[in-house]
Amino acid sequence: MAVYTKHPVAALPAAPPRETTAHLLVRAYSVLALFCIFAHTAVYNLLGPLGSGILLVVLTVGALAIWVPAVVAGRPTRFPWRRLPWAALGYGALALVSTLWSRWPAATLLTWTLLAGITVTALLVATMLTWQEIARALSTVLKTILGLSLAIELWVALVLRHPLLPNFAEVPEGKIDPHLYWVRGNLFDDGRIQGVVGNAHTLAMMCLFALIVFGVLYATQVRRRSMLIFWAVLAAVLLVKAASATVYLSIGVVAAVLAAALIMRAASPRRRGRLYLVFLAVAVGGVASAVLLRDTILSLLGKGSDLTGRLEIWQAVWDRAITRPVFGNGFSSPWVPWDPAFDGWILNHGLSVFHAHDMWLDVFLQLGAVGVVLMAVAWLALTWRAWFFAVDRPRWDLDAARPYSPLSLLPLLLVAVLLVEGLAESAPIMLWGWLLLILLSFKMKAVPLIGVGVGERTPVISHGPQSRQVP
Repeated sequence: MAVYTKHPVAALPAAPPRETTAHLLVRAYSVLALFCIFAHTAVYNLLGPLGSGILLVVLTVGALAIWVPAVVAGRPTRFPWRRLPWAALGYGALALVSTLWSRWPAATLLTWTLLAGITVTALLVATMLTWQEIARALSTVLKTILGLSLAIELWVALVLRHPLLPNFAEVPEGKIDPHLYWVRGNLFDDGRIQGVVGNAHTLAMMCLFALIVFGVLYATQVRRRSMLIFWAVLAAVLLVKAASATVYLSIGVVAAVLAAALIMRAASPRRRGRLYLVFLAVAVGGVASAVLLRDTILSLLGKGSDLTGRLEIWQAVWDRAITRPVFGNGFSSPWVPWDPAFDGWILNHGLSVFHAHDMWLDVFLQLGAVGVVLMAVAWLALTWRAWFFAVDRPRWDLDAARPYSPLSLLPLLLVAVLLVEGLAESAPIMLWGWLLLILLSFKMKAVPLIGVGVGERTPVISHGPQSRQVP
């Protein structure tokens, strides 16, 4: 018989679920580690080589202390060993083994330690954070770099009123090469600014990364989007003041890649084959036009026919690299400027150059043809996976109408920037370039669907999307 009661049948009231303190600390630690890698030159200029080295060791030990117990305990899920970016890790292993034949063994061991520390940090972030948390961590790091860059430029221009040397050293009397300065104080004149990272090109790259990350987060309907607009405007202003030709070229490539991905998303499966042919034709035409009009393009970008001395650098690197074409001369990314093999070898404004200004030529110098093959496989796999991660509709059952996530465009746009960067710089094989290679490769292999799976738990304390999440 029915029983009448005055008690409700709903569950008793309870406090809403909250992120654990441990996970909040992991997120904070990840932001700190990412900042020290993305703004490594700022840390170097502040603490010097010894201080920045000690900080790297401390951060790596801390990352291992967090990551290894989590992997052993199976948190947040069993560690996907098969999903590791084995081609990139094989390159790192070859870099260590190259100590046996390296022409600069001390530099090899030193820079490999740096590479290993960055690899550990990348694996920690990819394992412990969700896609949404990774995007937000990158956003926080880039906001910090932009804010500190504006602050230090204002301080030098308005308060200090003279250029700033690394470690806040006193400026000596007499003429000094401007390239030695940390910040030159050009915020209110026609000169290029360097920001807290101490390099105009690096600052421009950070601004471009910021515009990409902020744009993706804005598209995900995050809260406080008005602040994202403010930070995006600041990034655009600093990017223009940094005035990097390579970054300007990257913006065009990113815009083309974004348009291609959005067109491919909207196309039916039958039309995709024809679109690939159209994209290929456009790409070939663009490359051919760039080659034929290279002098005009270089003049518009403010570059001479020698690409600001890069041709001489490339020739010198090639002459040394071709002496050991198979396994190379030994790993060193970056080149250690005080090592006798690099000190005074290639000079630019009286300073020893610390990379080849082309990642493929740099890899060929260090690890030969074998290293080039491993690096090409790593970047090809990342590019392939990033493209289909962006254009394929999320699907794990018969439902073929689930909406795309704007976050799925983030890896593709970052990879496009890095590949263009690798043509004129060696950044994609060291520091933040290497971190993004490991992080994105591993994360996309381990979690191919945004918001799906145990490792992609929806953060309950975050400023994530307000719209309905994919189940």
